[in-house]
Amino acid sequence: MWIDTHCHLDASEFDADRDAVASAARASGVGRIVIPAVARENFATVRALAHRTLGAVYALGIHPLYTPQARDEDLDALRAEVAASLDDPRFVGIGEIGLDYFVPGLDDARQQYFYDAQLRLASEFDLPAICHVRKSQDQVLKGLRRHGVRRGIAHAFNGSFQQANAFIEQGMHLGFGGNVTFERALQIRRLAAQLPLEAIVMETDAPDISPSWLYRARNTPDQVPRIGDVLAALRGMTPEELALGTTANAVAALPRLALSSA
Repeated sequence: MWIDTHCHLDASEFDADRDAVASAARASGVGRIVIPAVARENFATVRALAHRTLGAVYALGIHPLYTPQARDEDLDALRAEVAASLDDPRFVGIGEIGLDYFVPGLDDARQQYFYDAQLRLASEFDLPAICHVRKSQDQVLKGLRRHGVRRGIAHAFNGSFQQANAFIEQGMHLGFGGNVTFERALQIRRLAAQLPLEAIVMETDAPDISPSWLYRARNTPDQVPRIGDVLAALRGMTPEELALGTTANAVAALPRLALSSA
């Protein structure tokens, strides 16, 4: 079994065939799909989708790209939603949260304000964090350390070996997906090949970060096994070994995955 630890299955790109996409993923061997929220407006959406989709689970959080529209009271709503979800076996953590220094025009202080507030929630409720780390690895890591968050996933990791090891030392796992399938992505491929297997989890970020064979097309969660084939070849192991290892790693990163039945 494979686990897609990051898939925006609620995105509008899936409105026409969402159920078919989820069924195709399951048929391909993807037994779990983690659906992270991005804003207060989709908290209820990702929860409902996880409950009606076989094998799906969800996380709740406010994405850094949505902080310009977010209001302070959204954090109060998030806290209430998290508290109410603790008895829900399909709820796995706080996410997608973090910082983005790639997209121009974002207010750094505003991003940091929401990131810190959500890390406090992760710490308060002892929940893992699913972190957006685009061009922000060091700053995201500082926040994890500051708030004592020692479990979760650095999503779509693309930092240095030094940064990777710092996240691993903090107890975080590193998400790899379609980017490893591009031969020109030398740094990501080196990381994916050489980091300890215990640190790696699989993801798609569907509908985004498509693999090379879907370049500029919609990504889907059923691509995880084929991405896994590429990653396994880079590591000199079998896809079966990689599936077994990364599935165990996903449960270590998001322990509440063990609570939900398929």
